[in-house]
Parts: sequence; C-alpha cells; structure tokens
Amino acid sequence: MRTPPLRAIIGCMPSQPSSHARTAGPVAALTALLTLLACTPARADATLFLGSTTSPTTRATRGFALGANLVIVGFEFEYAGMSEDPMMDVPSLKTGMGNVYLQTPFGAIQFYGLLGAGLYREQLGEDKETSTATAVGGGAKVSLAGPLRLRLDYRLFNLRGQPRNTQVHRVYAGLNLLF
Repeated sequence: MRTPPLRAIIGCMPSQPSSHARTAGPVAALTALLTLLACTPARADATLFLGSTTSPTTRATRGFALGANLVIVGFEFEYAGMSEDPMMDVPSLKTGMGNVYLQTPFGAIQFYGLLGAGLYREQLGEDKETSTATAVGGGAKVSLAGPLRLRLDYRLFNLRGQPRNTQVHRVYAGLNLLF
C-alpha cells in the first residue's frame, strides 16, 4: 500500500480556520467566566459608624454605609454628617458618596482600598455650599462573631466648589453586619 504524497494531505487542509474554530475560544472563555460568577455569591453589608473629622478642628462624625461585593470588588453608598460649631466658626458637613473598593477576598481581617465620588453640603449659619466631592481611603473589616465585624476606616475628601476647607480627613470605627 502506498502512502499519499504530503502535498495531497496539505492540499486537503483548509487555508482558513472554520467559523466554528474561530468562535470556540471566546465562547469557552465566556462560559468559564459566567460559571465562576455564578459560583461566587454576592454579599452585602451595612455599617453604622462613629468617627472624628480633623479638618479644620476635631469634631464628631456619624453615619452609615450600605454595600455589596463580589469577592474582591465592591460598591457602597455612604452618608455621613457632622454638626457645625458657630462658637469656633466651624461649618457642618454632610457627605453622600458612592464608592468602589478592592478588598482582600478572605480571612479574619479584610483590608480594602477605595475611591469615591459624590456630593457634599457645608453650612455655617446662613452660609451654605453644595458641590461635588471625591474621596480616597482604606481600612479593615475585622471579624468579631458570626456576621458581625468591626470596621476601621480612613478617608481623605477633596471638596470642590468654594468650601471653607478643600480637604477633610476622617477616621472612624463602626459595627459592620455581613448578610
């Protein structure tokens, strides 16, 4: 029995990959990604916090945050407020921010870093300023018992418009409930 010449074998091979071969790779990658996302449950959490704002003077701050995350990427909405002190000529400040954060995916302590944007309102007597703000910060969520965690956080806010203080530093501690 004679073996067919190599030219005959190569000549039978198509010069272009079939449409099935061209779409198989992207379809397999998309299927793998969707399978991983389906296996990873989304989690949500809520935080009530008390803290301190150090710009221009140290004042008490309180607020809450509601968030959702997928393993390492999360999103949260946060509202915080501090009252004015007319005797010290220090305005009140209220912030509403939307934040995106990256966090370590597991462990008794989850570290995170975040970037945010939103609105603020500063007021001292009848003098008011409302404008946009950005924030950068980070912190840790420390497991206490079951779904209850301690959240420690630092933020640097950059206030736009004509605020009395363009940068505001805030630190806080809060109780965080994972659900």
